[in-house]
Amino acid sequence: MVEPLAGEITVYFYAILFARYPEVRPMFPQGMDAQRDRLLRSLLRIVDLVDEPESLVRFCGHLGRDHRKFGTLSAHFPAVGECLLDTLARYAGPAWTPDIAAAWTKAYGTVAQVMISAAEQDEAVRPAVWPATVVRRVSRGHGIAEITVLPHMAYEYAAGQYVSVETPWWPKRWRYYSVANAPREDGTLTLHVRAVVGGSVSGALVHRAAVGDVVQLGPPMGDMVLDAAEHDELLFVAGGTGLAPVRALVEEVARRGGRHQVELFLGARTVAELYGFDDMLRMAQRHHWLTIRGAVSHEHIPGIRGSLPDVLADYGPWYQHDAFLSGPARMVDLARETLTHNGTPARCIHHDPFETPVLSTP
Repeated sequence: MVEPLAGEITVYFYAILFARYPEVRPMFPQGMDAQRDRLLRSLLRIVDLVDEPESLVRFCGHLGRDHRKFGTLSAHFPAVGECLLDTLARYAGPAWTPDIAAAWTKAYGTVAQVMISAAEQDEAVRPAVWPATVVRRVSRGHGIAEITVLPHMAYEYAAGQYVSVETPWWPKRWRYYSVANAPREDGTLTLHVRAVVGGSVSGALVHRAAVGDVVQLGPPMGDMVLDAAEHDELLFVAGGTGLAPVRALVEEVARRGGRHQVELFLGARTVAELYGFDDMLRMAQRHHWLTIRGAVSHEHIPGIRGSLPDVLADYGPWYQHDAFLSGPARMVDLARETLTHNGTPARCIHHDPFETPVLSTP
């Protein structure tokens, strides 16, 4: 009922939160647009999952662990709950009955407790953030840079996962990037970053970051990992900087002795934008189990032409494969539809979350 007023609701919520509890304001970035959007989507996701207890607990656990990097404490939850319920009551009007108020009060208490418990369990085993020094920066053209960082403390993750990054130039603004390598002995991580229009964090990483700069990393997240596969036959599909987690997965297959057969499709609009293709070709020359194909959708050239979803349909079926998809949301959506239509079980299709990952995990 209040969703059509989402913009007003989130503005009002943060206004009364900061007015009543000014001590929490420093935890947030100066620009609040992205934060308001995240609040709304988290609330909508909680409502969507209300009849799926396991999924709801899992989602709220993700939120709780992710909020540690903001400095969130258990004492903050009652203040947020008070302001949130007052906001909903204001905008729901007569629909905010005693029964509805009681239900939301109980629901918020449950969500808060799950988040607090997840954060406390996480705190017992690892830090909230990891400082990391930039040790290498390579420009790939077309607004893309490879940023390699060395965390100051041991950073455990699995190939295919993603991390949140905060730069010194935009405090409190965290953005998510996939790690482009399997775990290395030297502990370094390489991120593929594209400078998006209006993107403060991506722009800073691509155009401003230099060796010696220190960024902050949040905990590793994501389930697009090799252990999720049911089959020995794997299909990897990557568009643009979606190559990053796919490259990490290819390295992980190699680390495990090449027990899988891997078909890799890389896609771009033009040949010039088909970044990373040469590197992956060299990997295919070293590993007999890896086959790589590049597809271009907006340029007439010899070889494969067309969008990745169309190319997948031509080369399929893939119903005996586990598929790992990474890239623009539209591409991933269409590729998933193509694979499902041609018989690939949904449980065997793995992909990166869209937008803010912690709010979008399937």
